[in-house]
Amino acid sequence: MSPKSRIPAPDPGDTWVPRPRRRQTPLGILRHAATFLGSSVLGGVLLAGLILPGAGAVGLGAKNGAEGFESIPDDFKTPPLTQATQIYDAKGGLIAKVYERDRTVLTAEQMSPLIRKAQVDIEDARFYEHGAVDLKGVLRAITKNAESGAAVQGASTLTQQYVKNVNVEMAGDDPVAVREAQRKTLGRKIQELRYAIKLEEDLPKEQILTNYLNITFYGHQAYGIQAASERYFSKDAKDLTLPEAAMLAGLVQNPSQYDPKLHPVAAQKRRDTVIDKMVENKHITAEQAKEAKAAPLGLNYRDPQNGCITAQAGMGFFCDYVRHVVKQDPAFGKSAAERKKLWDTGGLNIYTTLDPDKQAAAQNAVSTKVYVTDPVSAAMTMVEPGTGKILAMAQTRPYGLAKEKNQTVVNLNVDAAMGGGIGFQPGSNFKPIVAAAALEAGLPATQQYDSPNRMDWPTMTTCDGTWKNLNKGRKDGVIPNESPSEKGPYALKQAMALSVNTYFVQMEQEIGLCAVKQMANKLGVTGKASGDPLQEVPALGLGTQEVSPLTMANVYATFAARGDYCAPLAINRITTVDGKDVPVPPARCNQVMSTDTADVINSVLLGVTEKGGTARDLRLDDDRQIAGKTGTTDEKKSAWFTGYTGNLAGSVWLGSPGTKVPMRNIRIGGQYQAEVFGATGPGPIWQKAMSDAVRTMPDKEFTTVYIPDPVKHDPGCATPGTPPGQATCTGAPSPGNTGRPRGTNPATGGPTARYTPTTPVTPPDPGDPSDQ
Repeated sequence: MSPKSRIPAPDPGDTWVPRPRRRQTPLGILRHAATFLGSSVLGGVLLAGLILPGAGAVGLGAKNGAEGFESIPDDFKTPPLTQATQIYDAKGGLIAKVYERDRTVLTAEQMSPLIRKAQVDIEDARFYEHGAVDLKGVLRAITKNAESGAAVQGASTLTQQYVKNVNVEMAGDDPVAVREAQRKTLGRKIQELRYAIKLEEDLPKEQILTNYLNITFYGHQAYGIQAASERYFSKDAKDLTLPEAAMLAGLVQNPSQYDPKLHPVAAQKRRDTVIDKMVENKHITAEQAKEAKAAPLGLNYRDPQNGCITAQAGMGFFCDYVRHVVKQDPAFGKSAAERKKLWDTGGLNIYTTLDPDKQAAAQNAVSTKVYVTDPVSAAMTMVEPGTGKILAMAQTRPYGLAKEKNQTVVNLNVDAAMGGGIGFQPGSNFKPIVAAAALEAGLPATQQYDSPNRMDWPTMTTCDGTWKNLNKGRKDGVIPNESPSEKGPYALKQAMALSVNTYFVQMEQEIGLCAVKQMANKLGVTGKASGDPLQEVPALGLGTQEVSPLTMANVYATFAARGDYCAPLAINRITTVDGKDVPVPPARCNQVMSTDTADVINSVLLGVTEKGGTARDLRLDDDRQIAGKTGTTDEKKSAWFTGYTGNLAGSVWLGSPGTKVPMRNIRIGGQYQAEVFGATGPGPIWQKAMSDAVRTMPDKEFTTVYIPDPVKHDPGCATPGTPPGQATCTGAPSPGNTGRPRGTNPATGGPTARYTPTTPVTPPDPGDPSDQ
């Protein structure tokens, strides 16, 4: 391909015809003679370069070029061409094709013989007869150009054109480097000639032709014959017919001038010229040519489909997440430059963890429960416990750049470093992390606190010192519970079910903020979604520091996996186009808490979805066991529900990613809501998505422990003033609560452990389902 073909030519129209030859004047004849003389000199220099390359180079002052004449880089012979990368879901369905240049490199056997013959006949008919330079062609071009007074005929061989294309390809997207690669100087001509000569020595003609057909630009973002075949005819290059092959071969000289979509008449004339050349070179018969010329262009054009924006079923955000993984994970290169080169060069088949059925379930839920035109949006991520595999990643607002269509390229499910925003406050979704830290610190599953309705933030230890409340008695120095009826004492199970703020503040005080932060880190909450570190303040345990749905889904997946934390995983396997495996990040899992602790957390979170819990109305269609936690932030600007079965965890966030809309007196998904809570906003989204997602999955129950309810106060049970944890009364299940989570078989699902309760208390009123 001539480099000038990259520059759009003037539109010749469908009635374009050659201009008549101008009348020759004495001055014109003199100019032609000068042109002829200059061309002859150039031809002589080229000939000298061919015969005496070293001497020719020295004469031009190109000593380095002479020294490199005997060898050229191996990656010049078969350069690593930029190709398209295909991204697939877990079942092999194509998510998207992404590329810097749309190209798929083929072998000679994967190309139709017709395109190979057509391309040679129109570009370099004597390709198999001459060497790197066609001296006969040079002399013919000199004569023709001198006669016409313009450069109407070139003398570059197909091998020389290939060298030019390689230079442009290696320049990449650097405009300065591209211009340098296209400079028409004598020195560059000599360099291209040397490389062409060496290529002819090192590679067979058939391989040079194959390389040429893979690198050449055919217009409409199609590089190489495979992309061109797919673009114009929606078929593979091996299946091209004679008229199709002739049309594509004719494009190379000037893809703009012979564009079959914009200039079909000019394209057909050019096609027929190629067909005539094939007859002239005895590659087809006159009868075949007649039939081919009678055929219409027969375009079956397919628009360029590039990038995550083309992904279907809301998979664009996950596609973009995969891009960030490749560009950031050291498994794909030691430096950022190496990883970028891998992605930009492409030619990869990336097989991901995304389950299309679960993705469809999540996307359907966030799209039907929250309209794209609503003032708020929703996002949901599903993760597989025990592997960290991301199975679904959906959000209400579609992937794209059209703000007027409510599109966005910000992935609301992930942290900023992976293409997301600054995240959202999780509210009470964070409280199970506090409980896990407390259990690991040695507190019992029946731990009780007096849990007043409101209290001053207490003094707490941190990793490096002490946090003190400097605003005691003031509004900023006090933490209230959500409902006036919420006042203790409470034990862990009841406090989690009702999401009692003051209970978890007292728990934080006892174990220290450092323990909470360290547990959060172990569970993958290594910082805020923005990338800033977690702050060691008491409000940490109440979920005031922004995180993403992916992070929270993975936290709860760790509980489901009985304490086995696995880093989020998006890629199962990567291969190159020639079938070679590319190393991918392995599953990174480790036990971050004891199985006993995880079993207690699961048992406690089962209670959240049972009678008296904030999520008591969220049942799956098949009524299998579910555990989870609601979360609602101040002024109802964000609401969460993160829940899980034994083999699938999902986290749903609902809110406004930009303006922080208070969700009061608001219509969401066509439904009026006076006030949104975790159980009433994101909860139904989670319920719908998970019911569909688990439909074909086995029913995997949790390993639970028996945590007795507090018993009513019996004055004879213990002497007044008995310290918490030293009471001798044994608790018993309260009426209507067998201590067995929903879905457990009464005959086989008995308690696996029994705990002695602390100081007996009166069972709390279930109260309002709202929480902080």
